[in-house]
Amino acid sequence: MSDEENTLQYDRGSALSIFGSDRKEDFMALVFALIIAFAVYVSY
Repeated sequence: MSDEENTLQYDRGSALSIFGSDRKEDFMALVFALIIAFAVYVSY
């Protein structure tokens, strides 16, 4: 492997994120999923 391949970082596309950190983004996704699951549970 060349030096260029060793220093190449994988880009997750986090520039598209509205959150500053991945941890906050993951937490908000969990909160929204729980809200949706609760709404489905209550409606049936």
